[in-house]
Amino acid sequence: MCGIIGLHLKNPDLQPRLGELLTQMLEAMTTRGPDSAGIAVYSDPVYSDPVYSDPASAGVMRYSLRAGEPSDWELLGQRLAADTGAEVRVRQLGPDVAVLSSAADEALLLGAVRRAAPQVAVAGWGRSMVLVKDVGAPADICNRYGIPGWAGYQGAGHTRMATESAVTTAHSHPFAPAADLALVHNGSFSNYATIRGRLARAGVSCDTDNDSEVAARLIASRMAAGDGLEDAMKTVLKEMDGFFTLLVTTRTQFAVVRDSFACKPAVIAETSDYVAMASEYHALAGLPGITGAEVFEPMPEEIHLWGR
Repeated sequence: MCGIIGLHLKNPDLQPRLGELLTQMLEAMTTRGPDSAGIAVYSDPVYSDPVYSDPASAGVMRYSLRAGEPSDWELLGQRLAADTGAEVRVRQLGPDVAVLSSAADEALLLGAVRRAAPQVAVAGWGRSMVLVKDVGAPADICNRYGIPGWAGYQGAGHTRMATESAVTTAHSHPFAPAADLALVHNGSFSNYATIRGRLARAGVSCDTDNDSEVAARLIASRMAAGDGLEDAMKTVLKEMDGFFTLLVTTRTQFAVVRDSFACKPAVIAETSDYVAMASEYHALAGLPGITGAEVFEPMPEEIHLWGR
């Protein structure tokens, strides 16, 4: 049992409150997942403070990094800048967590991180997305990284109760296998080992033994092959067996799907200001204007997708 939440803002006036709203939603899911939690936040450059507030940053990629122990992030930034030939700006979120911003080629920068600091994990990256995840209570994690003060236009979060793999930060959600792509999952897949093996033969490797990561990698591989997000999610419905609710976000999209039996709970609320979803309604109850929202449960295998 896990809890998932997401918020896609239509009204720009709410963007300064995104982190605050996501935090209260994530805290409401604590009973569904006390082991660990994570959140992916999407922001335009002008709304990226405290991570990177320079409006001229529209062309850069942001890399959410975690070392697992206190690290000299400024030194790493200098080494990456020397390796890639591009400026690297550093925003430290904690002793072992930082966001690096650079206009360097994406593959070049990721390769430079692996060479300079193989112990550092890239939790996620993208032009708009910043991602943090950790072991512990959702409220503690949000406070640790100052999430209530973050602004943006979209976010997805997860509280985990481990059933298929270890309780570690690496096994926590969201999984972000491609730029600006994040997936959170409630449920379990029964044939994920088979799909993981097929992906591996195609050159797509997983970092963990978590079943949810396999779904994220499958979606990323289909999108890399030219599929849109909706078609990629249809591939999950077709090829992966199990009980699941998925929320998948990209830089411009917010999508929800449940399996053919719709065993795992999900509720969606939509107003003229936002689209919100959660595993349980009480996570939505504190949102502004919720009493006037259209509230519904997505039907089995019904993909709901909103674009920016």
